[in-house]
Amino acid sequence: MLVMKRMMIKYELLMVWMQEKHDSAGDYKDELNSYLDQSTPDPDIGVGTKLELPLWLAKYLHRDARGIVSVETPKTYREGYRQILAADPSVVDLHRLGPHFYLAGGKLAVLNLPDTQDVLKTLLQTFQGRFRQIMDGSQNALHTDLTNQVNMLDQSERKLFMAGQRGLLKFQSWESRESEKLSTSSVVLNQRKRKWVGPSKESSN
Repeated sequence: MLVMKRMMIKYELLMVWMQEKHDSAGDYKDELNSYLDQSTPDPDIGVGTKLELPLWLAKYLHRDARGIVSVETPKTYREGYRQILAADPSVVDLHRLGPHFYLAGGKLAVLNLPDTQDVLKTLLQTFQGRFRQIMDGSQNALHTDLTNQVNMLDQSERKLFMAGQRGLLKFQSWESRESEKLSTSSVVLNQRKRKWVGPSKESSN
């Protein structure tokens, strides 16, 4: 959540919008305002207005001495949710909180919010608390329906789950000798051939 601090917001956002649109500012002025705040017909974004903006835009407006906006920690990373994750991270539907929960949470660090370190600590502890369950599930997925568990994973966890499944399938393929057969090295074969032939006549003389 962002809170507008100065009326310069219109100019700054317009410059960013122009860069994305690759066009002149005048052509997109009204479109920009309606895009950022669709709840009001006002052409200007007033001081104190609260908006939800993409992280890249919040970072641009918040960084350095620009200070056009103040940034609040997103709801799913605040104290209430951090306490829930600390109690038992394995039962939380991370995909519902955000399909890229770890990735987005990590990027909040660049904003230097008051609770940034607490958020990062929660991300680490959450991953540690869910890791074993994810890997155990990936090893049992061939015999058990784990659809509900997979649906609760964020995208990073789903990649980890699928990597575990691929590893299991490769191991089972190797164990049943369905993978590529082991063969004798050509170097070893050549050495054996020399032994079979025996010493040459020249060497015996």
